Amino acid sequence: MRAVIAILVLFLMAGAFFLGTTVDKGPENDQTEFVNGSMNGGDDNENIDNESGEEENLSANFTNLNQEQATIALFERSAPAVVYITTSSLQRDRWSMNIYEIPQGSGTGFLWDEDGHIVTNYHVIEGANRCMVTLSDQSSYEASVVGTEPSKDLAVLRIITPGQNLKPLPVGNSSKLKVGQSVFAIGNPFGLDQSLTTGIISALGREINALNNRVIKDVIQTDAAINPGNSGGPLLDSSGRLIGVNTAIYSPSGASAGIGFSIPVDVVKWVVPDLIRYGEVRRPILGVGLLEANQYSGTGAMLKYVEEGSPADEAGLIGMSQDQYGRLLAGDVILQIDNFEISDNNDLINALEKYKIGDEIRIRFKRGERIGNVSLKLASSIGR
Repeated sequence: MRAVIAILVLFLMAGAFFLGTTVDKGPENDQTEFVNGSMNGGDDNENIDNESGEEENLSANFTNLNQEQATIALFERSAPAVVYITTSSLQRDRWSMNIYEIPQGSGTGFLWDEDGHIVTNYHVIEGANRCMVTLSDQSSYEASVVGTEPSKDLAVLRIITPGQNLKPLPVGNSSKLKVGQSVFAIGNPFGLDQSLTTGIISALGREINALNNRVIKDVIQTDAAINPGNSGGPLLDSSGRLIGVNTAIYSPSGASAGIGFSIPVDVVKWVVPDLIRYGEVRRPILGVGLLEANQYSGTGAMLKYVEEGSPADEAGLIGMSQDQYGRLLAGDVILQIDNFEISDNNDLINALEKYKIGDEIRIRFKRGERIGNVSLKLASSIGR
């Protein structure tokens, strides 16, 4: 019996030794699996990669959130300065002879100053007998037309708002804009007021035609959605500063196709103060009339007439005339102003915009087959 017990004790001791050896080898097996795992993309490496990816995603989410917050803040800060403009015209009934007010259209504008001056497009109010302006708080006021400049598709209205605290948009500049820069447009597309669209500057230096077929140069092209009703609204940079006035779209369907145009704010800053002060733009002039483009196919700008006592008259330039037989004689053709080559009427008009009233310029012109040069001092279009 004692022998059996001794044998059992030996077996138990051997089993304990065997189990202890197996347990001690466990960490070696774990380490081997870890090394093999690291070589074969095991779970621990996956955890490290996942943590890194989660950090990157978290950083991207924070960046997107910051951008969204900046856009929201820009809209909330700028929207109160954007107004909704509706226009109407008067028509007389042919039978009753009663006069009726007929809705004409709608557009957008924005506050220029605290005195209630509002900038919009000329084509928004063209032909209107009455303009109504609705502010962001939905209060409405009848507006008077202060001045218009069809050649730049700009107009200034004014509203009288007793007790209203008007906050105009801060004005930036357009001379240093870059393609790819973020822009924001606020307007009333299809009558849906206070709408925000975003995009980038797609191109600079574009040209579009105003309603009177005058060329507007240095226009901003953007892919921010601009639809009918956005006309006259502001184009803003990422700081909320005015950099352009939305004026036109290129679209076969009449809706936004990702190609919109804005008049640069540097032009607006030149035009609007004159419209407020004089009702029209105070331009430097020669004192001449130009022959219409469809009546002259040559190079340059032909003078149709020269005003008596004007700078052009005093310099000896002449317009069209008639001979003793009633035949028309050509006027002088302006070919160059200082370093600006003149190929047509628009070139002459745009060249003069580079100067100030009182500047002295040198003109190269053609009279018949002869080429001549004269110097003159530019006069003002107002107060003559």
